[in-house]
Amino acid sequence: MTGLLSVSGVTCRFGRLVALDRVDLELPEGQRRAVIGPNGAGKTTLVNVVTGVVRPHRGRVMLAGRDITAAGPASRARAGVARTFQTPALAGSLTALENVLLGCSRLRAERRWARRPLALRALRRLDELGIGSLARTPAGQLAHGQRRLLEIAVALAAEPRLLLLDEPAAGLTDADLPQLLAVLERLPERVTVLLVEHHLDVVTAVADMVTVLHQGRVLATDKPAVIASYPEVSEVYLGKVAEPC
Repeated sequence: MTGLLSVSGVTCRFGRLVALDRVDLELPEGQRRAVIGPNGAGKTTLVNVVTGVVRPHRGRVMLAGRDITAAGPASRARAGVARTFQTPALAGSLTALENVLLGCSRLRAERRWARRPLALRALRRLDELGIGSLARTPAGQLAHGQRRLLEIAVALAAEPRLLLLDEPAAGLTDADLPQLLAVLERLPERVTVLLVEHHLDVVTAVADMVTVLHQGRVLATDKPAVIASYPEVSEVYLGKVAEPC
């Protein structure tokens, strides 16, 4: 696998708080990487740095060999970076289908798709995620688990190269979790995934590799089956992750 995302020496501060401290992260193309750690470890800040919402004080972010450190969120989206949020970010008054069509804006800008074929493609995307029957339902009327799936559909609509998922299992019921896992396990192989998650079932089902953050620093990186054997990981994290999210 060739390198797609490279985060080098990234430091990010909010006042006196050092949210990220010289973080390095190399993500090969096609990999599924989970980032875990206690609350306040810097996980969401890392996602915000990669997506351009937050600019680091030091360090560099590279995408496919291109320096995107100074690029904003819109520029990164055009370059193939998509994300979801801890709280689903959807247009509540628009239907599920209309939300997915909004996610297709990059494809329309490239004039790759006329409106009707694009709508059919959006409908297929909803079907693939098991929510095709909700295409005409306003997003604001959907249950939380359905909104989670819809946000993933929106993120995938523009055919991203890199997909960042910020705690997709947060707030889901036990009944919702199997459908989310099925969706994540069927993500297109061409899409590289960076997953922030507390739920170990999601991490072990999806991730090829796991990076542990603690106090803004990378504590360890290894395969899911191995990472739990690190004494420092058990000490700072694994005792907490089994608690309800």
